[in-house]
Amino acid sequence: MGGKRFPRMFLAGVAGLMVACGGDSGSRGLPDPASEPPDNGTLPDAGLPTNGTDGGTTPDAGTGPGPPDGGEPDGGPPPQSNLCEPTAGEPRWVLEGEPVSATVTCTTGHAAPDTRFVVDNLPPGARFDAATGTLSWTPGKDQAAVWHLTLREESTGETGTLKVGVAENESAPGNVPIVDPAAYTEEFGLPVFHLSYEGGLTAGGYLPVQLVYRGQRFDLEAKYRGATSSVFPKRSLTLKFPDEDLFTEPVFGNGFEDRKRVVLITTFNDNSYIRSRLAFDVWSRMSPGHIHLRTYSAVLYANNKYVGLYTAADHVNKRLMAAHGIDKDADAFKAVDHRANFSRLRKDGTTKSSLHEGFEKSEGDPEEGEPGAFAPMEALTAFIADSNADAFRAGFPQRMNARDYEDWWIFNTLILGVDSQAKNAYHAYDPATGGPWRFIPWDLDASFGQTYDTTRTSPTARPNFRADNLLFQRMLADPTIAGPLRERYRALLHGSLNVEVMQALIDGYVQETAPSARRDWAKWGAKHRAFGDPNDPWGGHGNFPHWHTRKDFNSYEKEIEYVRQWIRTRWDALESQLP
Repeated sequence: MGGKRFPRMFLAGVAGLMVACGGDSGSRGLPDPASEPPDNGTLPDAGLPTNGTDGGTTPDAGTGPGPPDGGEPDGGPPPQSNLCEPTAGEPRWVLEGEPVSATVTCTTGHAAPDTRFVVDNLPPGARFDAATGTLSWTPGKDQAAVWHLTLREESTGETGTLKVGVAENESAPGNVPIVDPAAYTEEFGLPVFHLSYEGGLTAGGYLPVQLVYRGQRFDLEAKYRGATSSVFPKRSLTLKFPDEDLFTEPVFGNGFEDRKRVVLITTFNDNSYIRSRLAFDVWSRMSPGHIHLRTYSAVLYANNKYVGLYTAADHVNKRLMAAHGIDKDADAFKAVDHRANFSRLRKDGTTKSSLHEGFEKSEGDPEEGEPGAFAPMEALTAFIADSNADAFRAGFPQRMNARDYEDWWIFNTLILGVDSQAKNAYHAYDPATGGPWRFIPWDLDASFGQTYDTTRTSPTARPNFRADNLLFQRMLADPTIAGPLRERYRALLHGSLNVEVMQALIDGYVQETAPSARRDWAKWGAKHRAFGDPNDPWGGHGNFPHWHTRKDFNSYEKEIEYVRQWIRTRWDALESQLP
């Protein structure tokens, strides 16, 4: 299905090689994640491993012969002393035009004097020295793909595999665009979204697109997303898959399966490339009962052009709610601006025209624009705004999931989410059961030391956000709520969210994403620094007038270290005094 933008083809040289090697030009499909663990390849100039699995069609599209039965009547394996198990070590990741080399050895250390290795599907231009067991190759301008090279020991027939990922070198003179997106399943260990479409996408509605992902082709719909961020040169997108062909990522995302919608969150305003993932992981670690949004890092190509590194994330919709025990027909309200403060008054003290100011309705009936669409949200706001202290204390845990909403305050003050204390959140409610209301965080780039426009925030600041959200004010004013809330805060700082856990999470993200992050920063770094300038052709000045005035822009590596140190300093500050 699909694939109209990406015909399945290989270079003549590759096809000829496959014929010579007896290769099968068909797809080998998705691997079994349980039997093929993520690789930990290294980028020669980065020194940092990456994780991933190919999971799609490969240029060699075939493997060498299986091992013989070793002369045993029952077809069993050769004697243990003859086992070799050929290997060339960890996967290699290079750009087109960069040399790669590997030496084939026996994993078991049982190499016999007559041990001799061959590579059954050597790529065009590659050389293998059987005497030394050494592969050497400088991939050409048309060889971007994930290659699975079959290593064979001739005397036993045993085989192994070397994975070589050749990344598209788009900036190289005379570069040839990716020949077969179905074979370009990963880039430096991260999965690749290959989108293609006619004309351009819009934020107004979904348009038809095609996708190749891990060798699988989809016909689906896509649109841009984001309000303030709509002026970014690298925009966020939502992908909408057909019911009969849902999306699954088999390796990353901790169970990212059968998704109807997938959000690709831009990293243009976060050159650490980890803030959104880190924030969502913090939320998930706070309580197993939370509504969890799964994320992972991936690379996007649009119409065969490199776009960059993204955070792939769950979309907040009825399927996500149903997966967490909320009826699929429940209501979901998105807080889109700071008027969503659960008060009758706006932040400037003026009276709201309606109690649902600041909210959009994203799920449920009646739909937005129909009578009664916001009745549940208006009733909740009236309860928070109008009830006396006793009524609030009694009604709060009945109407709302108390752990969700108490943790929202802890979460937001912990990460210093200076743009999500009222807005940038979802609130879900099942009218059939009468609740309780559930909270779901969203849009978390303004965190861990930066605001929405990337300007810095102090790790020792302790805002409590009472003035921004009447719900927070009511919770903190009640000792029976505030006391246990702060005890839980301290327990999290010493337990599942202690500073070493946070640093280990960052280690994992860096291990996965560093080579791709460096590549993205090389493409977008100059635009990132200049964004918001009055002469900026992207028109960012209106929404982000202060961005370009910063004097403290960091490289990718320094931004990672900035986030690390910000967390260390903030956790120390919170240990001494909570907000």
